[in-house]
Amino acid sequence: MDFRCIPDVLPAALGDFDGDCLAVGLFAAAEDRPDHPQLEQLSAALGQSLTSRLEQRRFKAKPGECLSLDRLDASPQTLILVGLGAPADFNLAGLRRACAAASQAAAAAGASHLALAMPIEALAAGAAAQAMAEASRLALFSDQRFKGEPEPRSLPETISLIGVAASAAPALAAVAASCAGVELARELVAAPPNVATPQHLADTAAAISRDFGLELTVLERSDCEALGMGSYLAVAQGSDLAPKFIHLTYRPEGVAKRRLVLVGKGLTFDSGGYNLKTAGSQIEMMKYDMGGSAAVLGAMRAIAELKPAGVEVHMIVAACENMISGGAIHPGAIVTASNGKTIEINNTDAEGRLTLADALVYACKLEPDAVVDLATLTGACVIALGEEMAGLWSNNDGLADALLGASEASDEPLWRMPLRASYKAGLKSQFADLKNTGPRPGGSITAALFLQDFVTPNLAWAHLDIAGTVWSDKGRGQDPAGATGFGVRTLVNWVCSGAPLEASA
Repeated sequence: MDFRCIPDVLPAALGDFDGDCLAVGLFAAAEDRPDHPQLEQLSAALGQSLTSRLEQRRFKAKPGECLSLDRLDASPQTLILVGLGAPADFNLAGLRRACAAASQAAAAAGASHLALAMPIEALAAGAAAQAMAEASRLALFSDQRFKGEPEPRSLPETISLIGVAASAAPALAAVAASCAGVELARELVAAPPNVATPQHLADTAAAISRDFGLELTVLERSDCEALGMGSYLAVAQGSDLAPKFIHLTYRPEGVAKRRLVLVGKGLTFDSGGYNLKTAGSQIEMMKYDMGGSAAVLGAMRAIAELKPAGVEVHMIVAACENMISGGAIHPGAIVTASNGKTIEINNTDAEGRLTLADALVYACKLEPDAVVDLATLTGACVIALGEEMAGLWSNNDGLADALLGASEASDEPLWRMPLRASYKAGLKSQFADLKNTGPRPGGSITAALFLQDFVTPNLAWAHLDIAGTVWSDKGRGQDPAGATGFGVRTLVNWVCSGAPLEASA
């Protein structure tokens, strides 16, 4: 998919557009402005009145609303009007949603060359161009790998961005890499658990390493035993599939001024263990419990292509399955993590934090400037924040602010949650240093506090709980239904931004 900038705005831009589909964003009418502001100019440029057509089709320009009009023997052949809602509410997120809706409508119309004309005058040109391009490409993603007869699809080969100055073109340079990372993450999450195994995650890391010249280390079970990773291996011991502890490293040319570690939860299937998931728990969907690992693998694929200067990036995934067998870990068992802390496993379905515990200890030994982990960790976070934003916990204000800024630019909403120290009392164990679950109230907070116990004190760390955002049954904005690839763009933006970490909590 090729993107190009057309600096002129409508109607002048139509003179430089030779495509077959034009999509125009329209603000909703208001009492003090009964007409769509752009409609008169557009009607004059196309030589036809559109007002009556809008009234006939009851088009109200609500956010994401689309109206496709065929224009026989005219150019462009298809006109798509996209609702933007009220002008005061229009921002980069609204721009993404409008471009996604327009691109899907253009694909449905069989367009080969789409032009997007959106009112971006009040937005930063580079950010607007990147948002338009990312939204268009990601909205057209369709995973048909496992269909015997894939559905035929006709996608636009060229997308022109009308009203975007040529100076914004450099912002488009990162779009292909970023979107490729998101698409990789989506494919990993969507793949069935008999395909996306721990070995498959290791193979994916190997492919990234081979294609982009990254360093790769994969620790086998015996290697993890030698490092004392009793917490991670306790989860893995019930499966017939061998665990794979994956360490992928990007090193920049020249001096690295920062060292960052991305840690992703890699449960390729989670049965719940002996605390078996019951009816209504969506056990059939527990293939997406490796959404954190998919996000960090996708981010590393993008980072490897973008090659940011001055930053060294490590990716850690402790991949395994959580299964039931005669060798599976018992509820009530006590295990020892690689930092020497003992853990009473009072719930085998709180397994992700057990794998992350040893992954975080390993990450901290790399002596980084910051560690960020992503995990589909708790249902409690979904109850608290729903399915459109992820929870953020951090011991460092500078890191938290940088991630919040990166997420806003990416339209991957985060909400900072408290690390309330007093809640840690719920993790006390009568027999071990701590239990792996606390009381039901504040469950996402106690999960974050559990993870913090395995992070070096005073090291900048953040935990993102993406349980609600990793999958969308109906689709959201630029994300079609299914795996979203949530987190990839936020991580890429954060890593490439060079944001400082001075302020600490």
